Amino acid sequence: MFERILNQLREKIRTRQYVMSIHADDEMDEDGLTIFDVESAILSGKIIERQKDQNTGEWKYLVRGESLSGEFVITVTKISPTGKLVFVTVFRE
Repeated sequence: MFERILNQLREKIRTRQYVMSIHADDEMDEDGLTIFDVESAILSGKIIERQKDQNTGEWKYLVRGESLSGEFVITVTKISPTGKLVFVTVFRE
């Protein structure tokens, strides 16, 4: 359903055009995840939900994919006005 967006997210990972929010970085550390796990989740995952931010009107995408160890990870992402992929938060399922 969101194949075009998912392909765009994957291309941002491949070209390293992404940033991690402080919150996402903290959550990643708390769950014992590395940036490679997060990249893997996007590259292997599917968009499971789209949400509209109440304040900004931006679309956020929840992607469920596998970490390097095969565990499921959920990422909440959006495309910034500058075109970069932003990780809003990350967590183990």
